[in-house]
Amino acid sequence: MTDIEKINVLLVDDKPANLLALESLLEQPDVNIVKATSGNEALGVLLEQDIALTLMDVQMPDMDGFETAELMRCNERTRSIPIIFVTAISKEQQHIFKGYETGAVDYLFKPVDPLILTSKVRVFLDLHRQRLQTENANHKLEAVIERLQQANKKILEQQRAVIEEERLKVLLQMAGATAHELNQPLMGLLGSVELLLMEQDNPEKVKIHIARIDTAGRRISEIVKKIQNIHQVDTQLATAGPDISMVNRPLIKILSVEDSDMDFKDIKTLIATSNNIVLKRSTTIDDTLKLMKTDPVDIALVDYFLPDGTGLDLMQKMVTGAIDTPVIVITGKGDEMIATQVIQAGAYDYLPKDQLNEKNLFQAISNALTKSQLKNEARVAIRRMAEMSVRDVLTGLYNRRYFFETLDREIARTGRTRSGLVLCMMDLDHFKRINDTMGHPAGDMVLSEFGKMLKDWIRQSDTPCRYGGEEFAVMLTDTDVQKATGVCERFRAALNQRIFTYNQTPFQMTVSMGIASLMSLTHQTGENLIQAADDALYQAKSLGRNTLVVYRPGSAASMK
Repeated sequence: MTDIEKINVLLVDDKPANLLALESLLEQPDVNIVKATSGNEALGVLLEQDIALTLMDVQMPDMDGFETAELMRCNERTRSIPIIFVTAISKEQQHIFKGYETGAVDYLFKPVDPLILTSKVRVFLDLHRQRLQTENANHKLEAVIERLQQANKKILEQQRAVIEEERLKVLLQMAGATAHELNQPLMGLLGSVELLLMEQDNPEKVKIHIARIDTAGRRISEIVKKIQNIHQVDTQLATAGPDISMVNRPLIKILSVEDSDMDFKDIKTLIATSNNIVLKRSTTIDDTLKLMKTDPVDIALVDYFLPDGTGLDLMQKMVTGAIDTPVIVITGKGDEMIATQVIQAGAYDYLPKDQLNEKNLFQAISNALTKSQLKNEARVAIRRMAEMSVRDVLTGLYNRRYFFETLDREIARTGRTRSGLVLCMMDLDHFKRINDTMGHPAGDMVLSEFGKMLKDWIRQSDTPCRYGGEEFAVMLTDTDVQKATGVCERFRAALNQRIFTYNQTPFQMTVSMGIASLMSLTHQTGENLIQAADDALYQAKSLGRNTLVVYRPGSAASMK
């Protein structure tokens, strides 16, 4: 493995001995250790190098770890770099909470368990690699799309305005390309894009789909070149008419925010050439905001000067009201200052009224709609990535990391509100037999179905998690142990009646449960609550499984 392929991990500690100790634990062929002995030095490194993970001591002279982390969060380049605090500072809750408030993803105390440290670091390095692979795949896809857009642009320049179906057929035939030739790579391209979206978590398959997309794009480009090389046919078409990309779009709802009747009439005349646009009108900022909330539109054409403010005022109120409609500012004041202001405020485009014509208007609308679609897709992708970081892929439940983070928050909240918190630990009985006799796909099916059943059974305010393997944990909030026991016992009984089927083979599953209430503990900590519920679960399994045991100090009660 070359240095270029190594991932940078930053170690920050004012004691050289500590740095050497951490470096010896984390030394791997694919890891490049970068060291800093102060917060200021660490910030300089972070701004100069691509760092995947930072392990930082809290107690340092001049600038401690908490201050350094806060400064990292204030910088666009460094705010998303994961931070793990490795420190000998007090284990009191306020210190730990302060660490998480400054943006840390974990908090480890010295002396550090080498296995725990290397395992946590490996998780974040794997996530960093996946992010790099996804970004690389996205860059390649964007390059393919760019080539396709350029090819499409050349076709549009050549075939602007009225393109008759028979004329296009003649051009394709004279170029030696048939409609079938063009359709085949297009269908392959669309299919590969769909598969890419479905299998984006599999880097190997992503590479295969990217290669197929690239091949299809090159084939389309070759066909386009054949069309462009036709010199003996007159391809000079009229330049009037809307952008072809607008013609091919579904019905578009456009709102014109314009107080001038004459200017609105001009816009209406320009848009009338397209039969897939519904044009609405408002004249003030207040009316516009009300209309956008009650009857959303796809795009807004906004005059800069309005009776109750400016286009900038409208966009600011749209942000406050969480209205994400694309805006194109149209105004008679065509100076660069206004253009800069509205673009910086979030406008998708800017068109002076004295330069407004059909071509410019439709091009701006088409570009804005495309940009809006890309933003929505990016937003969905980011949301999915965020969910993936806290969700177990197989069961759809929250993962172990989210469980520990939420448990600390719930215990703190329970302390403030004096409400009840109950933890139920669950373990599927004899799950290994399913994997051994029917195969791991059958086991995966059971885990997936169990996760769905658990989500449907509990309240939305409760937190179901996959604790590990076939073990699950549920945090039941604002309740007491008696009510929580009733819910869990009914779920256990319902699972007894559930028939699972794999390869036409029916079978049943049971679950053992251990329940503990935070209020029953002398020392009300997350660690003690987990231990209590786990002790009750262990007793449930020792009693023959398919049993629910409630933890009580010194004893436990079971239900079967």
